[in-house]
Amino acid sequence: MISFQQVTKKYRQKAALQEVNLELTRGKIIGLVGENGSGKSTTLKLIAGLIYPTKGEVLVNGNKVSRRIASSVSYLSELDEYYRFYNVEQTIEFYASQFPDFDPKKAYEILTFMKLDPESKLKQLSKGNRGRLKIVLSLARNVPVILMDEPLSGLDPMVRQSIVKGLISFIDLERQLVLITTHEVREVENILDEVIAIKEGKIIGHHNVEQLREEENLSIVDWMTKVYES
Repeated sequence: MISFQQVTKKYRQKAALQEVNLELTRGKIIGLVGENGSGKSTTLKLIAGLIYPTKGEVLVNGNKVSRRIASSVSYLSELDEYYRFYNVEQTIEFYASQFPDFDPKKAYEILTFMKLDPESKLKQLSKGNRGRLKIVLSLARNVPVILMDEPLSGLDPMVRQSIVKGLISFIDLERQLVLITTHEVREVENILDEVIAIKEGKIIGHHNVEQLREEENLSIVDWMTKVYES
């Protein structure tokens, strides 16, 4: 579903990604982990068509990525990029007007799960509640690829686990691929099918999570420690 073919991305002379080859298939929730500045957000932006490779190609469903890929990709940015004078309900209506694949019914189901008030103004929401709204808007789109850049950022640690578990019921793993970057690895470990480690713009490991547990007796955090120190 997603293919990186010898992808390098440079910002001026600094390489954010270096000759990355990667194949990701549908029906999986995949974690992309690494230190700050390792290339995680750059990877998601390349898939979303927000930036372009300096060298190589990024393909989604066999098609070279361009700005038009937004019709196939839902992207949750780590940034807040909403009209703060809207309330939650107006934001949902705006998204529905922008994306033909946006499902308002599903959005309100997730909204109820997230315990958000539709009448709340965005400018009055806490960072954690804005984060919940971003998850609502991302998952309510019926697209093949969902990209989530630090979706748990700002959420109360007491509710992260319940929100992560609830995400599963709103993802169609028969036809969707979900790629998540996060520093809260322990919270998402139980829902991940695969994990990819990236360091200084290079993929240093890509594993099936269940195999790590059963064959190597390693948690994702243990595995990360191992590959980063090697």
